[in-house]
Amino acid sequence: MPPTSETLTAERILATTEEVLRRHGPAKATVVDVARALGVSHGSVYRHFRTKAELRGAVTKRWLDRMFESLSGVVDAEDLDPEARLRAWFEGLFAAKRRKAGDDPELFATFSVLAAESGGVVGEHIADLTGQLTRIVQAGVDAGSFTAADPATTARALFHATARFHDPGYAREWERPGVEGELEAVVDLLVRGLRVRG
Repeated sequence: MPPTSETLTAERILATTEEVLRRHGPAKATVVDVARALGVSHGSVYRHFRTKAELRGAVTKRWLDRMFESLSGVVDAEDLDPEARLRAWFEGLFAAKRRKAGDDPELFATFSVLAAESGGVVGEHIADLTGQLTRIVQAGVDAGSFTAADPATTARALFHATARFHDPGYAREWERPGVEGELEAVVDLLVRGLRVRG
């Protein structure tokens, strides 16, 4: 029996929307397609998400948030010193982006299109990521191992300096041989710039 609108949740709609986007792509996927896949009317979907743009923004946020959550453990890893956390965070971000691009290239391309449409969602995601970096930089300053007059500004600079390893526009380069070593070299350079001179 198809689910009723009473059993319909925002999470179920978002999971189904992701599958519909995978099958049809962002240009052809409609709210009607999502509703049909759920066995409900499109009006039931609109009760949770007022517009198609709102639904697409929410599914993009869900997709991006999964990556953000995977990095939280690194930020809070008190068994690692701040330098090791910083390195692990960049390695984790690169691995997550690379995995998303490599494991499901069609869906990655779809979400690249949706991200371009959802500037506010992407801005929030970048703010979340740079917020994590800020916490790591601040921990390094507090420990006396990093120097940064403004940890938030430093975090944004670190994020932008490594864009080649997490900006979807560079996804084609992520499978090149030696790319991990290139990331390591960039992070080494950044870490040396952060270290307190003794």
